[in-house]
Amino acid sequence: MPTSLGLFGTGRLGSAIRRLADARDDLEVRWAVGSERPGDEVLEAVDVAIDVSTADAVADHLTWARRTGTDLVIGATGWDPSLVDGELPVRVLVAPNFSLGVALVRRLTAVLGAYAAATGSAGTPVDLAVAETHHRHKVDAPSGTALALREALARGAGTRLEDVQTTSLRLGEVVGDHEVTVTTALETVTLRHTAHDRDLFAAGALTAAGWLTTRPHPGLFTLDDLAEDHLRPLLGGRAEQAGPGPATRSTTADAHA
Repeated sequence: MPTSLGLFGTGRLGSAIRRLADARDDLEVRWAVGSERPGDEVLEAVDVAIDVSTADAVADHLTWARRTGTDLVIGATGWDPSLVDGELPVRVLVAPNFSLGVALVRRLTAVLGAYAAATGSAGTPVDLAVAETHHRHKVDAPSGTALALREALARGAGTRLEDVQTTSLRLGEVVGDHEVTVTTALETVTLRHTAHDRDLFAAGALTAAGWLTTRPHPGLFTLDDLAEDHLRPLLGGRAEQAGPGPATRSTTADAHA
């Protein structure tokens, strides 16, 4: 029997998620609502819902999820993280970015930060930076992913967030480009992730939704929890956690903005 799916948000990412979900036999999209939606109280319960709407709507969607017993994946931007504090009767996954490639880069960024700290301890000046570029329509800057990478780099280096230079560009129709850089007088080390198509995030959102429904207990999860399962074999059985960081405390997502 197909997993029943609901979508809050019918913008760029929401539309991509629906298109990919409709092409799969194991998923059934029961409803997809945008800003001109009916009251949440009339929406039927589904196995899992994906929220890529707006910050103002997240509180209502969480209330609906609790009332209907529906698992919820949240990829909206700028909402209050205290909304998911305390015990949750359903499974909720919060993702600043739906790309597992970004989750991998975030882990590597923490390692790069530790390398920078070791270099700096020898008396060598070290510069730390995160740069991101998105399409001209994106409102928030820096992006949620840039903030997550900045946190991982600062934590790995044992320094303040303010010590990581962070820059943003809004150009054309760039889907998403993030770059982490550590520079000394002798070398530069750079990590970079470039998204070529929004389908990357749509596929990741569906992966997150499917993974969430298999968790044995309700509660709060992040993409790092999912990435731990997926990346452990790639990292020799040691998929280091990127730490709680912005995945749980920050609620700015990039993929749909």
